[in-house]
Amino acid sequence: MAAKRLYGGETAKAVANFPVSGERVPIQVIHWLARIKGAAARVNGELGLLKPATARKIAKAADEIVAGKHDSQFPIDVFQTGSGTSSNMNTNEVIASLSGAHANDEVNFGQSSNDVFPSAVHLAALEMTTNELLPALKLLERSLGKKARSFKNIVKAGRTHLMDAVPVTLGQEFAGYETQIALARERIDAALIHVRQIPLGGTATGTGLNTHRQFAQKVRRELSKETGLKIDAPAHPFEAQGNRDSLVELSGALKVLAVSLTKIANDIALMGSGPRAGIGELFLPELQKGSSIMPGKVNPVIPEVVLQVAAQVIGNDTAITIGGMQGQFELNVRIPLIGRNLIQSIHLLTSSSTMFAEKCIDGIKPNKAGTAASAGSTLAVATALNGAIGYDKAAAIVKQATATGQPLREVALEQGVDAKLYDKTINLRVIAAGNEEV
Repeated sequence: MAAKRLYGGETAKAVANFPVSGERVPIQVIHWLARIKGAAARVNGELGLLKPATARKIAKAADEIVAGKHDSQFPIDVFQTGSGTSSNMNTNEVIASLSGAHANDEVNFGQSSNDVFPSAVHLAALEMTTNELLPALKLLERSLGKKARSFKNIVKAGRTHLMDAVPVTLGQEFAGYETQIALARERIDAALIHVRQIPLGGTATGTGLNTHRQFAQKVRRELSKETGLKIDAPAHPFEAQGNRDSLVELSGALKVLAVSLTKIANDIALMGSGPRAGIGELFLPELQKGSSIMPGKVNPVIPEVVLQVAAQVIGNDTAITIGGMQGQFELNVRIPLIGRNLIQSIHLLTSSSTMFAEKCIDGIKPNKAGTAASAGSTLAVATALNGAIGYDKAAAIVKQATATGQPLREVALEQGVDAKLYDKTINLRVIAAGNEEV
C-alpha cells in the first residue's frame, strides 16, 4: 500500500515543473533541512515566538524525518530552482502535515530558503566528511603505512619518465603513497574550517529580516549539541549568503585527493601487471575472473574502480567550480547542483578508499623475484659511479651495456674500472637508501 502523501501543493508543482533527471536531492541534505527546522522550532519556542505545544509538534515531526521515516515524501528532482526553495517548501509541507502547524508561518518561522538550504548542504557535507570520509582516509593511510614498513628492505628499480632510474625500495614508494593520503586528510580537514560557517540567520539577503537576533546562535548551539559537530557563525553574513566559496574549497581538496588516488592506483596496477609480460613487482589480491574468454586471467579490478571514482570526482569538481562562479549579488543560485555533486564526491571517495584499503592494499604481496630482477637490471645504478669515475665515463659504460646487452659490471671492468671499487660502489641496498641510514 502506498504511503499517504504528506506534502502539499508547492511540492506537487515542483515535481511537475522539474522532470529533469529522476534523481532526487541527496537525502542527507533533506535530513539536515529537517534537523535545522526542528532546532529552529525549539529555539523559537524558547524565545516565545512559537507556542510551546506547536514548537514541540514541529520538532517531533522533524525528528521523524531525520530518522528516515518519511524519505519517500521528498520527490523533487535535484535540478530545481537554484536556491533550493522547492525542497525547503517540501520539507515545510511534510512537517506541517505531520504536526498540524502552518508550513510558512510556523515551520519556516525565522527562516528563508536562501539561508536554510545552503546551511543544510554545508552541514551534510561537514557531517559526512567528518564522520565518514576522514576515517576512511585514515584507514587507507594505515594500510599503506603497514606495507611501507613491511616492504622496507625490498629493493627494486626506480622509474622516472617511465624509464629505468636508480634503485629504490618498495617500502619507500609505499611510504610516499601513505604521505599523499595523510596530506590529503590535512587539506580536507583545513577546508572544513570554512564549511562549518553557515549562513543561517541571514534569511532572504543576509540582513536577518524577520528573525530574532539570537535565533541563529541558539540554533547553531542546538545543532552542535545534538550532533557533536562544531558549527560556527559566518565570517560575515553577506559573504555567507552571496557565495558558496567554502563548498568550492572543499571540493577542490577532494579533487586533490582524487589526483593522489589516481597516482597510487595507477602505480599499483602497473607494478602488478603481468604476470609474465608486465612489470611484475607486486601480486594483487585475486578477487574474481578477469576474462570471460582467457582462462586464468586476473585484472586489477579495485585500482580500476578507484580510477573511475577519481575521474567522477574531478568531473564533479568542475561542475561545482562553475556553479560557484555563477553566484549573483546576494545569493548563489546553483546550490542544488553544488550540493548534489559534493555529497556524491564525499560518498564515492569514502566507499572507494575503504574498498582500496581492505580489498587491495591489505592483500598486496611483493613479487620478490620481479623486484630483484628489476633492481639488478637497471643500468641507472651507474649513477653511483659518478663520484668515483666521472659522469662521462659512467655514461660510456651505460651506452655500451645498452648496445651490447652485456652486464654493467662486465662493461665497467672492460673499460678499466677496478673490480673492488665497482663492487663497493654498486651496492643496490645502499643506492636505494640514498641518504637514509642503511
